[in-house]
Amino acid sequence: MREIKNHLYEQVARIGKALSSPKRLELVELLCQGEKTVELLAAQAEISTKLASAHLKELRQARLVDTRKDGKYVVYRLADPGVAGLWVTVRSQAEERLVELQVALSSLMDHGDELEHVDRSTILQRARTGDVVVLDVRPTEEYASGHLPHARSLPLDELKKKLDELPVETPVVAYCRGPFCLMAKDAVDLLRKKGYRAFHLTDGVAEWRARGLPVEQ
Repeated sequence: MREIKNHLYEQVARIGKALSSPKRLELVELLCQGEKTVELLAAQAEISTKLASAHLKELRQARLVDTRKDGKYVVYRLADPGVAGLWVTVRSQAEERLVELQVALSSLMDHGDELEHVDRSTILQRARTGDVVVLDVRPTEEYASGHLPHARSLPLDELKKKLDELPVETPVVAYCRGPFCLMAKDAVDLLRKKGYRAFHLTDGVAEWRARGLPVEQ
């Protein structure tokens, strides 16, 4: 009986082992945004393709990611939407319990610019009526994989060129991949310098789904 119990715990521990690497956690977060090739994942995580492949192999062995062939490329995706939920849960617990993480986040963010205490349904309603503009500043392919309802795709690197398309009198809410992603913060900083009322929504698509809110494709 003890051998069986040991085996059960060992199997569960495979998930913890797979998520024990900071870079593997980052790769999971990137895959929460949609399917990606190993080359793109390596570039976005700022590691070599060889190292990205090794990390993805660990994640695949734990059944957290899956693959498909697209011509000569191997495309990675999360094995199940529940993996995104697992990432959000682990990260949220870390934020709640680890003072070091709280301090690190506070050094990056001006929490007065965030919408942590604003009801998400209110944001949805105001976006639907045009009372706020919701900007998704991630790359366009991530927007296509899934985005917040009524959000407009305007990647950060295009924002400067298309500022005149945004009405100055309407508040802007910007979001990207979640609390650890700084593209939305950079967008808010730029918009504020140009006279916009801009706010940072730290939720990404994974966090939005974890709240039970709809996502569009």
